[in-house]
Amino acid sequence: MQNGGFDVIVIGGGPGGYTAAAKASALGGKAAVVERSALGGTCLNLGCIPTKTLLKSTEVLESVKKAKDFGVDISEVKVSPEKILNRKQGIIKRLNTGVEFLMKSHNITVFRGEGKVTGVDEVTVTTPSEQIVLKTRNIIIATGSRPAAIPGLEPDGHWIMNSDQALMLTSIPEKLLIIGGGAIGVEFASIYRKLGAQVTLVEAMDRILPFADREVSDALKQLMAREKIVVLTESKVAGIQKSAEGLLVNVETPKGLKEIQTDKVLVAVGRRPEYEGLGLPEIGVTVEKGKIAVNSKMETNIPGIYAIGDVTGGILLAHVASAEGTVAAVNAMGGQKHMNYKVVPSCIYTSPELASVGLSEEQAVSRGLKIVIGKSQFTGSGKALAMGENKGLVKIVAEAVSGKILGVHILGAQATSLISEAALAINLGAAVNDIADTIHAHPSLPETLLEAAEEAVKLIDREKNDPISKL
Repeated sequence: MQNGGFDVIVIGGGPGGYTAAAKASALGGKAAVVERSALGGTCLNLGCIPTKTLLKSTEVLESVKKAKDFGVDISEVKVSPEKILNRKQGIIKRLNTGVEFLMKSHNITVFRGEGKVTGVDEVTVTTPSEQIVLKTRNIIIATGSRPAAIPGLEPDGHWIMNSDQALMLTSIPEKLLIIGGGAIGVEFASIYRKLGAQVTLVEAMDRILPFADREVSDALKQLMAREKIVVLTESKVAGIQKSAEGLLVNVETPKGLKEIQTDKVLVAVGRRPEYEGLGLPEIGVTVEKGKIAVNSKMETNIPGIYAIGDVTGGILLAHVASAEGTVAAVNAMGGQKHMNYKVVPSCIYTSPELASVGLSEEQAVSRGLKIVIGKSQFTGSGKALAMGENKGLVKIVAEAVSGKILGVHILGAQATSLISEAALAINLGAAVNDIADTIHAHPSLPETLLEAAEEAVKLIDREKNDPISKL
């Protein structure tokens, strides 16, 4: 069966894919999306949304446990994994419906099946009952990623899990060992620990979240230790033995071999671009180092074929995929738009949350920049104290002379919301005095940004020997 006449066909219905299709339609194009499973991709179905839903359940649990501190007596606290799971699935279903409505409202045709690029202007969709050949002027590949595996530690759905399987919790293991101290690993460590599991986190690097500002990631590690999460850095799993009691895991640490008894192992070592079976080698699309090569316009080496999101192996974040989808769609419809990665917030939904944007202190120093560091602690925030969430800090990295904000790093309550002010400031080229001179509501958590900015301004003024700083 042949179906033709599309301006843009997007393979993959995740945040990047459906955003690209909607943008192409808004620009007057006839667009289609090919999706083999549920719309919304990994983010909606197996990533961002379900993990944050589980994290909210654990936050409620923590609040209930601490209720007496707020003058509220609660006699019994029980966790129902089944109800938590049902709530998660309900939210996913509701958002799936929302994406479907978005497609309908933009007159985007959705084809359910496996998509394959069978020509520079052709996509073949395979369904259980037929093959449909679609003709198009442009193709956008948005097939996302899959959980990375470790040879010899492949998920079996029982003893060893990947991040997808860890979301389908029907019971809480007494003991859980997590391999990988990146965003996925630390978020699951937070989730399962608050649900009652004894958690051990194993990371090969010398610290967790190696992409984050070191001071902030070290502070998070300390807070995790207070929650009795065992974090083993510079360590690797050397072997696993099954026994009647569960699993015996041998971990190579800087202090020697350590044997750890656990019920389950979660492999959380990141994700890998998923492009196999798309027919890319046959049409000559360049794949380098396990990812589809693109330029700043999200173009592959083949005219009219674009790639966006995780499949390009860049920054594996849903909001980045959406931005790339917009760029690809504009260019597919005849525009000239380039992707700008200068301001990309990174959010880690632990407890407390960690969020960053711009340069870390280490990155700024490595570039030879003369900087100042402005800090404030959540312990000094009236709002944080009232909330019972007074752990963490705000750190601003700024140029020493101009005060231009280079990076902001927040560990604390609602950090993933607070980071938006910082992202806007960097995008506008603002200096620390711009934040310091802006009236912030009191009492509020954004005051922590204000105080960090004021600290940075003082340091800059002292270097200039400005008499105002002495007042």
